Amino acid sequence: MKPRHKRTALIVGGLVAIGIAAALVLNALDSNIALYVTPSEVAAGKAPQGKAFRIGGMVKEGSVARDNLTVNFVITDTAKDIPVAYTGILPDLFKEGKGAVVQGRLGPDGKFTATEVLAKHDENYMPPAAQHAVDQAQKAQKSLQP
Repeated sequence: MKPRHKRTALIVGGLVAIGIAAALVLNALDSNIALYVTPSEVAAGKAPQGKAFRIGGMVKEGSVARDNLTVNFVITDTAKDIPVAYTGILPDLFKEGKGAVVQGRLGPDGKFTATEVLAKHDENYMPPAAQHAVDQAQKAQKSLQP
């Protein structure tokens, strides 16, 4: 084999290896990304179907119901409510009327099955996207009131 052919084969082999590595990395990233969606967007049908995603908002007052290790509650952005079921131990800061972000999947019945619950770390913090969604929902409600 001529040196020119060896060099070409080496370059082509290197490009194939880089392509395979890039495809594997992109596939791993795609399967681990959890998009953030507001309850209003979920109610409008904008939630990813068949994929895990996150919903953030406030835990609705009076909505927490415990059944052994399963906890049912409602996440709201004050405009729309999404029922959530979570089996496991909740964070210590999880409370009604406080902010929370839940990760999981939306079932065909419209109930969100959470695999992870994240509670805010102090009484003033809310994720910026969740705070924006709550503010927009409150503005929309005020504009509808006479």
